[in-house]
Amino acid sequence: MIFVGMGQIDVRDGAFVVVDEVNGERMHIPVGSVACLLLEPGTRVSHAAVKLASVVGTLLIWVGDAGVRLYSAGQPGGARSDKLLYQAQLALDESLRLKVVRKMFELRFGEEPPSRRSVEQLRGIEGARVRKTYQMLAKQYGLKWQGRRYDPKQWDASDVANQCLSAATACLYGITEAAILAAGYAPAIGFLHTGKPLSFVYDIADIVKFETVVPAAFRIAAKNPPMPEREVRIACRDAFKQTRLLQRIIPMIEEVLAAGEIEPPPPPADAVPPAIPEPASIGDSGHRSH
Repeated sequence: MIFVGMGQIDVRDGAFVVVDEVNGERMHIPVGSVACLLLEPGTRVSHAAVKLASVVGTLLIWVGDAGVRLYSAGQPGGARSDKLLYQAQLALDESLRLKVVRKMFELRFGEEPPSRRSVEQLRGIEGARVRKTYQMLAKQYGLKWQGRRYDPKQWDASDVANQCLSAATACLYGITEAAILAAGYAPAIGFLHTGKPLSFVYDIADIVKFETVVPAAFRIAAKNPPMPEREVRIACRDAFKQTRLLQRIIPMIEEVLAAGEIEPPPPPADAVPPAIPEPASIGDSGHRSH
């Protein structure tokens, strides 16, 4: 994933670039190997760049400073009707939904949840454990912790620990949404979280949050750097590589949904794949066809 701010994103000579119009400089982005681009204020993007991003399956997300607010997101390749029907069936049936939530709990905490508990009861148990985990990690890194408190409209009003957590979770939500869309599912159809545009993103991201971005955020906050957002992004990138998160996340999505123990509907005969295929080149191997 790459954050881009204050530049014009365009396609020049067949390459995806960020143009600094003030200094006339160009920075090449290997868009085919990027899961998502998070576009911060001051960024403009051309039609050609959006098209190229969709061709290679890279998600574009328009965010606020440090990624603390999400304004809009693309959907490279479009959703799959068979996947959406499968996800919706699991979410609408309360017994199936409970099975999925129990699997999320098991993956997150490494143990089966208590039996005979409703989704709401499991949500309460999870919340209590999360608060204790925050306190434990804050103590481990020598931070004063007064709870998870932040206001997206007043970024500077939060303490450093909460600023680092907000920047870190924005990174995690970005690649999680990219994975959900790439797999053909809907970010809005959640199981533990409901009623929000990114409910399923929060469901999946929460499973791995405390093994990836939260320790990274607290480690950076303990150093109190002058630019915590940048340090957090680098730390998150390293954490994602060390945990091989990008390789794990789509299989994890499928494992969570498979806990409902129903057969996914077969794809229609004329179904298109979830990524837009790149058209055949009109030239030899060294020719740029775009």
